[in-house]
Amino acid sequence: MARTLDVYLDRNIIGHLTQDEGGQMRFEYEESWLRNPEAIPLSQSLPLRADRFRQKECRGFFGGTLPESTNRKTIARILGISDKNDFAMLEQIGGECAGAVTLLPEEKSIPEADNNYRDLPDEELARILRELPNRPLMVGDHGIRLSLAGAQDKIAVRLENGRISIPLGSAPSTHILKPAIATYEGVVFNEAFCMALAKDVGLSAALATIGGIEDIDYLLIERFDRHREEDGQIRRLHQEDFCQALGIPSELKYQDEGGPTLKDSFDLLRAISSSPVVDLRALLDAIIFNIIIGNHDAHAKNFALLYMPDRSTTLAPLYDLVSTVFYPELSDKMAMKIGGEGKSSLVVPKNVEKFAKDTGLAVPPTLARFPALADAVLASIKGVEKPNQISEEVAKLISRRCVSIISSFSNR
Repeated sequence: MARTLDVYLDRNIIGHLTQDEGGQMRFEYEESWLRNPEAIPLSQSLPLRADRFRQKECRGFFGGTLPESTNRKTIARILGISDKNDFAMLEQIGGECAGAVTLLPEEKSIPEADNNYRDLPDEELARILRELPNRPLMVGDHGIRLSLAGAQDKIAVRLENGRISIPLGSAPSTHILKPAIATYEGVVFNEAFCMALAKDVGLSAALATIGGIEDIDYLLIERFDRHREEDGQIRRLHQEDFCQALGIPSELKYQDEGGPTLKDSFDLLRAISSSPVVDLRALLDAIIFNIIIGNHDAHAKNFALLYMPDRSTTLAPLYDLVSTVFYPELSDKMAMKIGGEGKSSLVVPKNVEKFAKDTGLAVPPTLARFPALADAVLASIKGVEKPNQISEEVAKLISRRCVSIISSFSNR
């Protein structure tokens, strides 16, 4: 028997996601949405049209809202569904997703006052964070329908007057809470430092603060796809990562596995951005910054488009900035190559020249930007807060990388 989920963008029903008797997904825009002069597409990969989208066309976007890797398998086991069944998983946990998307069974609708939350006392928050590896996204907990992409443990929460609560049903969250990972020492302090460093050198990055409960450190990240109105209501802003915008399934997010390249990323932004000159410069700085800090996991799902209320489209603030080279057990290959080079420590001017030509950027200013940004990072490192020994060690590592880049590009 075919099943249907209504697809909402903010509070507007815009289409229907169905699964037929053979297990194939289809997406179709609501006719009233197609007639709406204010209508925007759900994704760049799903342009407004009357024809239905087949699974191959719509899975990149819808599957891209779901968790990945081990977490996905664990969630499927708890829910008693196949980990390959995107529709069944969205049916269970698609209430609060990235961007302005909410998926609800067709017999339900978004409440007029969508503000149902459950307070999390300290002891309950600590318990939930301890249970996350075995119960990702609090799946199966009554009333909770959260979905966040990625492989790392995290939950979506609301922060109000210093108190943390969990959204129920389709209520919007304001922050993402990422607890420490036991296998990667001090990753919370690593990410917090890299995020703060990015902001200090003038890059647009999500606001991240360190928190703790009992013996658990966590990072609390303010959602850039949420906006608080003057009346206190939380409004969703639509966003999608580059994989979703390009229609690429999450499991293909790495270039070596068939995922997007830097050329694909720059071409997408050049075609979509309302301020391409500004955004292309921001994306270039993001690529360089990731090389400087040694973030080899900067794949296409870690860059996003943000759709603003004034209908403009912009590069979203940066997120998931971590010095992965700090952990020698992690891959030394970058998620996206620079001018044919896959290792950040081996990137030299000739790779950057090729990268600039491939992506349609002017070669001289692109080459000059590498040592310039490295110099700015080096100057900022001392002033960025380092609340933990890990922060200090990450700062020293990044400083050494800055010196190496400045030397390599100054002596070309």
